Amino acid sequence: MTSSRRSWPLHTRILAGLLLGALAGGLAQAILGQSHPGLQWTVKQVAQPVGQVFLRMIFMIVVPLVFSALAMGVAEIGEAHRIGRVGARSLLLTLLLSGIAVGLGLVAVNAVRPGDGVSPERRARLTALYADADAAKKRVDDAKSSVTFVDGLVEIIPRNPVQEAARALEGGLLPLMFFALVFGLALSAVGQEASAPLRAVLNSLFAVSQRVIDFAMRLAPVGVFALVFSTSATVGVEAVAALGKYVALVLVTLAIHLTVTYSLALRLIARQSPIDFFRRIRSVMLTAFATASSNATLPEALRAAREELGLPRDISTFVLTVGATANQNGTALFEGITVLFLAQFFGVPLSLGQQLRVMLLAILAGVGTAGVPAGSWPMIALILMRVGVPAEAIGIVLGIDRILDMSRTVLNVTGDLTIAACVSAMEERSAAKA
Repeated sequence: MTSSRRSWPLHTRILAGLLLGALAGGLAQAILGQSHPGLQWTVKQVAQPVGQVFLRMIFMIVVPLVFSALAMGVAEIGEAHRIGRVGARSLLLTLLLSGIAVGLGLVAVNAVRPGDGVSPERRARLTALYADADAAKKRVDDAKSSVTFVDGLVEIIPRNPVQEAARALEGGLLPLMFFALVFGLALSAVGQEASAPLRAVLNSLFAVSQRVIDFAMRLAPVGVFALVFSTSATVGVEAVAALGKYVALVLVTLAIHLTVTYSLALRLIARQSPIDFFRRIRSVMLTAFATASSNATLPEALRAAREELGLPRDISTFVLTVGATANQNGTALFEGITVLFLAQFFGVPLSLGQQLRVMLLAILAGVGTAGVPAGSWPMIALILMRVGVPAEAIGIVLGIDRILDMSRTVLNVTGDLTIAACVSAMEERSAAKA
């Protein structure tokens, strides 16, 4: 007989872990006081180690996941030049929509500043709590403090990709991603016959990596409870208020991108009614929201493109298949906002240039993010460490990720169909002029 606990969906148990951790930590701080020796011991000797077990299960698979996902994603994009004009137009629109998405996120998070609600005193306590996690990143920053901008660009190209992979969690992220980008482009250039065995290996590596993430997520309810308990016991109700503003900001920004950006693209490029377009693909949007997976929604998206929108099969198949991996502009927007929010929450100042680099990383991470639930968190953890925010910070927001994941998946899938409609209209006009 199945127990009631096991019948709960995983995302419900993770949310329960977040709520219980916030409640328990807040009550413990209110009753005992933040400086109580028993509470400090519980946080440092129990809650933090339990949270670390969960996080390290994610971190240990980051390198193979990032490399396989990014290399395969870029390899699929690299096929665009062989498709000719359709591929070029699809790639251009993908970059345009992703750029607008991260631009919206950058403006929104700086206008609202959801992570600024924590007092300096409690933020100092929070920073001290994660002092060990910050130490490795600080050493990397100190070592690179005298490097010029030009030297920094050169350093992105790795001398030894294996060495950079070994230090990916301590500053080797960009060189590793650059190598994966070049590797993916080369993979697409050698042809299907020569690259087929290696593609099979990378696909298998990605599938195994994703399964390890699944194993880690089974620990998420307890891990999130422990991490949020530590934060709530240190910061108190201010953490809950900041989290609420963050969730509202992500949802509103996603909605703006969906209703404004996509509508303008449909009206100006595809030259069709956005309302009629959204009505025709409502089943796809509902499927994306329910499954929180671009890959799971792909069959329904392909059907709707042919039967509801009347798009050419060759164009819709190419755009939607590649887009399920590469066109993750909703995920890029979410990842950018999340990193900047947590930087504000932990009091890590980021210049405009640093924020733009975060958004660029978010776009690249979108290409290498798995089109499945919770696929973005390893990427977010890597970007956080890149900017000096403890990777453990993902525990603060992981518990409420399900509703955000469902919402950004709608944006991802709708963006794929929008690009397919725009490219189809452009090809039709080009054919009419010929």
